[in-house]
Amino acid sequence: MRDGFIKVAAGTPRIRVADCRYNAEQIFTLMREADRQGVKVLCLPELCLTGYTCGDLFLQPTLLDGAEEGLRTILEATRNLDMVTALGLPVRNGWDNKLYNCAAVIHKGKILGLVPKTYLPNYGEFYEQRWFTPWDGRERGVTLCGQHHTLGSGAFACSTLPELVVGVEICEDLWAPEPPSVSLVRNCGVTVMLNLSASNELVGKADYRRALVTGQSARLVCGYVYADAGEGESTTDLVFTGHSMIAENGALLAERRFATGLTVSEIDVKRLCGERRRMNTFSADGAADPERSWRVPFSLAEEETRLTRYVSPAPFVPEDAGDRAERCNEILKIAALGLKKRLEHTGAKTAVVGLSGGLDSTLAILITAVAMKLLGRPSSDIIAVTMPCFGTTDRTRDNAVELAGRLGATLRRIDIGEAVKVHFRDIGQSMEDTDVTFENSQARERTQVLMDIANQTGGLVVGTGDLSELALGWCTYNGDHMSNYAVNAGIPKTLVRHLVSFISDDKETEDPRLSTVLADILDTPVSPELLPAVGGEIAQKTEDLVGPYELHDFYLYYAVRWGFGPGKVLRLAQRAFAGRYDRDVLLKWLRSFYRRFFSQQFKRSCLADGPKVGSVALSPRGDWRMPSDAVADLWLEELDLLDGSRSEELRKKD
Repeated sequence: MRDGFIKVAAGTPRIRVADCRYNAEQIFTLMREADRQGVKVLCLPELCLTGYTCGDLFLQPTLLDGAEEGLRTILEATRNLDMVTALGLPVRNGWDNKLYNCAAVIHKGKILGLVPKTYLPNYGEFYEQRWFTPWDGRERGVTLCGQHHTLGSGAFACSTLPELVVGVEICEDLWAPEPPSVSLVRNCGVTVMLNLSASNELVGKADYRRALVTGQSARLVCGYVYADAGEGESTTDLVFTGHSMIAENGALLAERRFATGLTVSEIDVKRLCGERRRMNTFSADGAADPERSWRVPFSLAEEETRLTRYVSPAPFVPEDAGDRAERCNEILKIAALGLKKRLEHTGAKTAVVGLSGGLDSTLAILITAVAMKLLGRPSSDIIAVTMPCFGTTDRTRDNAVELAGRLGATLRRIDIGEAVKVHFRDIGQSMEDTDVTFENSQARERTQVLMDIANQTGGLVVGTGDLSELALGWCTYNGDHMSNYAVNAGIPKTLVRHLVSFISDDKETEDPRLSTVLADILDTPVSPELLPAVGGEIAQKTEDLVGPYELHDFYLYYAVRWGFGPGKVLRLAQRAFAGRYDRDVLLKWLRSFYRRFFSQQFKRSCLADGPKVGSVALSPRGDWRMPSDAVADLWLEELDLLDGSRSEELRKKD
């Protein structure tokens, strides 16, 4: 439960139609197995105590008595299980002499509530209205297993994890124009919805169900656990496959078909609540309808939740090759359309790009080439400027020249070495002192050259810096930090690499030489090339200085997009990078990330315009509005507590 993770499961027990005693045994056996796996919220299928396909047997008192006796057996057998379970059974109401298709929500041998189904199908192969009465929204008293309960729709709230509020709807309820889950989320603050279902299998129906479940979880910013009936239901005309799913805010965390048993994952309820706070369009009216906003309290023992859900080490990069190609193509179009508009609006005659032979400038000129094509203008309107200096290697220079030629850009080579030396003499900087002034003077000279060429040609300067560099402040203020339009500003470094690789693969047949030079650029170490080369090789490797970009992009995603604290970010990183980085290394670079992220905000506060392409952006005009003087102490102190050696040092100092 730490960090808001709650282990949930959708279970499909083996059953026999109308054999309530057997079904009860299978259910409590499955509940015990879920408990052994650490599950705290379990959803079981619709009418699983009797079987969904009992037909007219639902009108037989013997079956109804058997279901009640089965529930009593389950309550007794699971009275020591610290787990909330929703299971389906028919419930009689003596007040109106009607039968309801219900979910019994139980915990530690007690019934917390009975939730009736609202929308009953009466079409095709489903005739529920022949036996059951749809719930009309009015609460009713009912006696079940010797206890008096309220039949109605509400929520079940955990006192030890306030962000965990459970709601229930049953099968067809999700198919309705306004499912009960909508009002449960709005009026009761539900964060985890359970759906007890008996949905038969047809060709193509699984895709439809999956879209419903993931879509509803996204629309309501909630977790959604869907448990489907499976093997054991009558196959007279229908087949049930136990299609169980667990979704969180539009993402499918776990899925299982054609099997009985448990589908297990963890839902992050604190993440969901944080997202709801961020989205001021999210509507949660609270007391808008007091009669339907009741909550039943329950308590779960606080304990560590062992994570089994997959955590991608590259959250910005889709892992499926097809999805990744689609994402890359979309990003290129978005960024190119942004630049196209800026070129049109300003009437710029040229687009000036500083081409270093590195990844970022390569992506910038590739995007610029797409923009020119969209404008119907020749690639020669792109002015590619290569500006070799003290650290430039033959490899990067030659790649820059070859790339400009393959794209048809106008290439200008301007050696800035002498200009920088003159500047060094003016300010009294020694050539032997390769400090930050030595490096930044070159970066600023390059930017000055680009701006002046843009003036000469009536153009604008296309920025090359990416999102990861902006997060770390790895750019020279008023140097590569500045441009007229920064096309890479919303693209993290891990994605830059895949974008260039995507274009390289795409051009392999059409232009093999372009594909070859792009492949070599991809193989070149990331470097600003501001320190003198050693033996003709790059002497300055960025990731040796600031840390692996794959870690920083991971930290950026969870710290900024989701607002997670350092401890939770570290916990996820340990799972994502298990076997690749140990905890000390992760802590080292996480501390570096927070320190740099806070101290370098002043550079982001005056960024050039650039297109937002994903869910994380650092524009001071939109997504990230942070004061340049904010202090990182709280975040760094939390990291010190996570670092055992640092914690011991601080204790001794105190």
